[in-house]
Amino acid sequence: MPQIHELTALEQAGAIRRGELRSLDVVEHYLDRVDAHSDTVGAFVTVTADSARAQATALDGTPPGARHRHHPGPLYGVPLAIKDLTLTAGVRTTFGSAAFADYVPTVDADVVRLLRAAGTISLGKTTAAELGCSLYSEGLVAPPACNPWDLDCTAGGSSGGAAAAVAAGLVPFAQGSDGGGSCRIPAAICGLVGYKPTRGLVSGGPLGGGGFGLPSHGPIARTVADAAALLDAMAVPVPGEPYLPPPAPPGGYLAAARRADPGRLRIGRFTTPMLADEPVHPDCVTAVDRAAALLDDAGHEVVEIPAPLRPDLWPLFETIWYVLALAPVPPERQAQLLPLTRLLRERGGAISAATLVATLAELQVQVRRAMHAVAGLDLLLCPTLSRPQAPVGWFTETGDPAQDFERQRRFSPYCAVFNVTGQPSVSVPVAQSAAGQPVGVLLTGQGGADATVLAAAAQLEERAGQAGRHPEIWRAGASATVKASERERAGGAARSEAADVR
Repeated sequence: MPQIHELTALEQAGAIRRGELRSLDVVEHYLDRVDAHSDTVGAFVTVTADSARAQATALDGTPPGARHRHHPGPLYGVPLAIKDLTLTAGVRTTFGSAAFADYVPTVDADVVRLLRAAGTISLGKTTAAELGCSLYSEGLVAPPACNPWDLDCTAGGSSGGAAAAVAAGLVPFAQGSDGGGSCRIPAAICGLVGYKPTRGLVSGGPLGGGGFGLPSHGPIARTVADAAALLDAMAVPVPGEPYLPPPAPPGGYLAAARRADPGRLRIGRFTTPMLADEPVHPDCVTAVDRAAALLDDAGHEVVEIPAPLRPDLWPLFETIWYVLALAPVPPERQAQLLPLTRLLRERGGAISAATLVATLAELQVQVRRAMHAVAGLDLLLCPTLSRPQAPVGWFTETGDPAQDFERQRRFSPYCAVFNVTGQPSVSVPVAQSAAGQPVGVLLTGQGGADATVLAAAAQLEERAGQAGRHPEIWRAGASATVKASERERAGGAARSEAADVR
């Protein structure tokens, strides 16, 4: 029989629903794996084991007839993890920074509340880049997030710990957030599916100003179907959001992913970087070639197009990233910030309101032009990154935060464009590098066409055949099987941690 973590999130939920597993069985299995491997891959900052056990016990005690009524959806009893940038009431939330090492919020982000309402169980908070400022997750509050496929390489960021946890089999899927590629970059590096929804589809509340519409919560998962199911749980309309969400498709996003049939699409393919004049690694070009061939074989029309935006527009993007780094930090704690964060905040603080408004206006002009140029296309296909991997410490090795930021721009010259446009965008693993590491590609759709993007991604996933590949660490650790053999373990009511009571 397969081990529990070898099942997809939806398969685990199905086993719970049929009585083959208890939620507590699944939680204990993953907690064993977290205890064994989290520090190795830098996955978790905070583990909430007692509260996870208490919640699982409560869910197991709910009569079957009442389960769907109280927690609708297909994910009842399945564990996940919450990114450390995401507010979680009663649980230490450091925002990836030593400046907030002891911060415990009093409110949940809407997405945390919605995931709990869907019957999922958080095992804790995953390692993130400091204030979301980098595409690697190497801070001072936890071990660096490492790629489970190659521990000498980064797991990416800012949702690096989330991707490391999923790829290493420490959780079946995880909540992430994506303000410039922060779900898709780690997913591509770690061989996972990382999804950024259409702007407004998932609530960013209850706090915060919205980051000019760039950030969005999204799922990181092993399969497109698991990502779509997690998106369904997140994508519940919340009053007061600044962007109107698109209507949900019939049956939800999971139904679209399960159909894996978006109809015949016209797909624009390009490999030219949009935010940097950077040579693209041959493995990344080969991945796009393979994805294009698979999509063509599925009956779609794949056409070569110019990149929608050009590297000479980088100064506009650069201004926005500097201002986005200006999250509130107590003055007495600013010295605890990393050099990159301090540099970005220093530059952001020097930008006047007039300059910011003018930059946003010009950027919108350029986005409109780009969207007109690709209006006849259903999807865009391009690399997720300019190279498959980067070593841990590579971005910071010069000691110059300006050089660090420049290396990040060149490493990821595609993803952030689609945060500015607000389009739905997904990274799907389709190939392997010459060294055997995962390589992903981006599929990006028209605004509001999340169902089409997920259906096409599921179709590509089926044909690419990468979803069953796992790193060596996947096979190590806990040995529980689908049989409910763990029911004798951890019996009785579990204590909830004092700092984690909601």
